[in-house]
Amino acid sequence: MNSADITTVKSILSQPQKIAIIPHKNPDGDAMGSCLALDAFLKGMGHTTQVIAPNDYPKFLKWMPGNDSVLNFEKENRQSKSFLEEATLIFTLDFNDLSRVGQLQTVLEESTVDFIMIDHHQQPSDYAKVTYSDVTMSSTCEMVYNFIDFLGATESITKAIATNLYTGIMTDTGSFKYKSTSSKTHRVVAELIDKGAENMEIHRQIFDTNSPSRLHLLGVALSNMVILPEYKTAYITLTQEELDEHGFKKGDTEGFVNYGLTLEGIIFALIFIENKEESIIKISLRSIGDFSVNAFAREHFNGGGHDNAAGGRSDLSMEETVAQFNEILKTYKSKLHS
Repeated sequence: MNSADITTVKSILSQPQKIAIIPHKNPDGDAMGSCLALDAFLKGMGHTTQVIAPNDYPKFLKWMPGNDSVLNFEKENRQSKSFLEEATLIFTLDFNDLSRVGQLQTVLEESTVDFIMIDHHQQPSDYAKVTYSDVTMSSTCEMVYNFIDFLGATESITKAIATNLYTGIMTDTGSFKYKSTSSKTHRVVAELIDKGAENMEIHRQIFDTNSPSRLHLLGVALSNMVILPEYKTAYITLTQEELDEHGFKKGDTEGFVNYGLTLEGIIFALIFIENKEESIIKISLRSIGDFSVNAFAREHFNGGGHDNAAGGRSDLSMEETVAQFNEILKTYKSKLHS
């Protein structure tokens, strides 16, 4: 944030506000961590706040401090709309285009109040009065820490705020292994631990609370993996039938795509997941090094994200989507070997 933006934010927050805080649809650890941390921080400043998630999110995130007060727009539509109608300010976190909030999009587009965006994805839209966008950041949670620091208020970071910020940084950096994890990221994490974040317990809550059905589904996913060494690529498919057979719950496939990258010589990994309710194939893409899955997803699968982690979708069937992908992949052989 530049000095003018910091001055603007300080001016806005100098008066009591009624603030809605919005993550993207299908929120992940960084989205929920940043929203819950900002919610607690702004409450501490004396503002009235409400986190409104566009839809539900995985059970492994629902232990996070402040979770019980989150409104689910799909399930608590009337209450959510009522708060948004009375809101005087809206924060949008971990996304940069209003198309990323599902059914909430129309409501937000019709709002006449000021928006503040905090996000680390590429190509932000121009809808906010204040846009804090930095694609070099590890996570939106690291940016929320910086936001609090810009306001000169890091002494206000409680254990709950530290816990939520640590969770988002940890999950969005792949437990601190991605290229976006900087020395500054580690210094922020050290501060959060000093503020009370219990790193071992947070890791356990996120990664070590699996159900037997999720592990069985992982077995199916690994059995379905296709390895294409000539393209340094591996991909997984999961059909709706396979999901249903294993009692799929939201979040159960989180992290499955990364298994392809554990193979020696593989730098590009994907997972194709059938969603019959939405009539789409959801696609997660990951890479190592300079191959940009953000560019790949934007060009071919109506998606985007980061250079090494992105998402997309296809309106074709699973068979057609995979066939299309295999044809597209042939044109990327030189890039994957460069």
